[in-house]
Amino acid sequence: MDLLEKFGYCPVCGSSHFEKNSPKSKKCSNCGFEYFMNPAAAVVALITNSRGELLVERRKMEPAKGTLDLPGGFADVNETAEEAVAREVTEETGLEITSAKYLFSGPNVYHYSGLDIQTLDIFFACEVKDTSALVAGDDAAECFWLAPEEIHTELFGLRSVRHGLQRWIESRS
Repeated sequence: MDLLEKFGYCPVCGSSHFEKNSPKSKKCSNCGFEYFMNPAAAVVALITNSRGELLVERRKMEPAKGTLDLPGGFADVNETAEEAVAREVTEETGLEITSAKYLFSGPNVYHYSGLDIQTLDIFFACEVKDTSALVAGDDAAECFWLAPEEIHTELFGLRSVRHGLQRWIESRS
């Protein structure tokens, strides 16, 4: 379902004359306000340990419950992407980020509560203070390290993470 269809009333004046204006916007014919559907910012952390193994999680919740994932999530309001990735990593793994280096980004669709949420996924190479502090938390059922040769992207439940992992693997060879 097109998420714009869910918005029936103008958020400024409350008019029901809030109609599709373009594939990514709705406009109120009463007050002239135009709302653009922009992607939500999401962050993904690629963290390796001293043996070159990648930190991986198993998803505790839908979407893709039970599949593999990388630490990450949505950026909060008034938060930079670097702050978001540091917060998400701490919430999900207990680890403290000391460095987050931008790698690449990609568009994604995150299916949540019956809706397709457009996202912009931002991938970071992250370093952590102490890998021994690893503990699964928040929406991670478990966390563990995988050697690069043991990574099978098809086991990762989210399309953007699979593509990002493939891109990361290719950049290392």
